[in-house]
This record gives sequence, C-alpha cells and structure tokens, in this order.
Amino acid sequence: MLVHPQFDPVAFAIGPLAVRWYGLMYVAAFAAFYGLARLRMRQRPETGWTAKDLDDLLFWGVIGVVVGGRLGHVLFYQPGYYLAHPVEIIAVWKGGMSFHGGLLGVIAVLLWHARRHGRRMLEVGDFVAPLVPLGLMFGRIGNFINGELWGRPAPPELPWAMIFPHVDAIPRHPSQLYQAALEGLLLFVLLWLYTRKPRPVGAASGAFLVGYGVLRSVGELFRQPDDGIFGFALGVSMGQWLSLPMILAGLWLLLRARRTSARG
Repeated sequence: MLVHPQFDPVAFAIGPLAVRWYGLMYVAAFAAFYGLARLRMRQRPETGWTAKDLDDLLFWGVIGVVVGGRLGHVLFYQPGYYLAHPVEIIAVWKGGMSFHGGLLGVIAVLLWHARRHGRRMLEVGDFVAPLVPLGLMFGRIGNFINGELWGRPAPPELPWAMIFPHVDAIPRHPSQLYQAALEGLLLFVLLWLYTRKPRPVGAASGAFLVGYGVLRSVGELFRQPDDGIFGFALGVSMGQWLSLPMILAGLWLLLRARRTSARG
C-alpha cells in the first residue's frame, strides 16, 4: 500500500523567506506558458504576436489567474469560512485556488488585452488555449505535494491506491495525479496538435473549453467531492457543475467556428 510522502510544503528557505512548493509550481506553470508561446510564435508567425504582446499578456494574466483563482475558491467553495476569517483570503501560499475562478480572471484579461491591441477576443483566446494545460498539470502536482484535494476511497487491491495519513487510513485514488495527466498533459497534447495548423476563429477556444470540461468531469469521478456552494447535488460534484457551462460554451464556439468556416 502506498502512503503519501507528506512533503514539507517549504521547498527551501533563504533567511526568513520560505519558498513553498506550491508557489514553485505556479512559477513553472507561467514559465511553461511563456516558453510554449515563444515556440508557437515561431511556428505560426502569421498570428502576428510579438514578444512585447506576450510580455504584456503574461504580466496581466498572472494577476488574473491569482486574483480570479483565489476569489473563485473563496466564493465557490468556502464562502462561510472566509466570511468568518477574512484575513485568510490573502493566504494563497496555503493553497486553495479555483480553476474556474482563475478562468474568469483570465477571460477578463483576454477581453482587456484584445481591446487594447485591436484584436478579437476569440483570436487572443485561440492563441492562449493550447498554452494553458501544462500549467494546469503543474498546479495539480502542487496539489499532490500539499496533500490536498485527495481522491475517493479506492479498492485496496489497486496497486497505486494511496493512504493520505493526514486524512485517514483509507486507501484512496491519488486523484491529483489523475487530473495532472488528464486536464494537464493529455489536454496539452490534444490541443497542441489540433492548433498546429490554422483553425477557424474560436475553434481552439471551444476545443479547450470542451476538453477541459470533459476531462475535469472525468477526474472528479475519482476525487473526493468538495463541499462547495452546490455540494454534491444529484450525484454531481461541484467541479462537474462548474464544468458544465464550460462544455456548453465550448460546443457553441466549435459549432460557430464550423459554420463560419463553411461560409468561407
């Protein structure tokens, strides 16, 4: 039986400054985004993106991810707790980030960036979509290191069933790693290959929304359901409820892109 290693959340310290693994995963996520963006700019020069455009987008994108992700966690998952402990809202180093909240923060940044640079919002979204999943993978690895967002009980005979000692003595699915592989690595490969050649405007954005929504919903089948504001209603977890509008919006974008392409 595997046992979660109970990592020290602090990777290293420089004097009084403690650098946490969770923070390093975010650094790795943004570095992967930047490196992949530069590679895609070389592969697809017709997109018209410049290094200055990318730097501008990354700077504000970091703010959108952190602010949106934290507020999403506060509002979607534990509003009661944070209403009683408002100072804890800024304690992002302890974990507690919502992808769906971060997505809303990024959408706001994309709208602003598109308007500022005279691009259509979906064109910006299409450029960004295949660059995101590897960052999500690093985020899930951070969840695993922190020992948070653990899985549902697993059959004891499952070779990789894992006990999380800080939770209980029940063997569980290491769902953080499942999600890292699904909504991170697998989604990255699919989107990167899909966007290697030009696609109709909105197609890449739609593919990301559908792909993430579906793969997140699959991962939720193995993850211990979060309490959230919807709870575990009708056999559907909070993460699945929040992913449903993503899937519907993505399907609409894909259909719209297909119709636009058909009209020539």
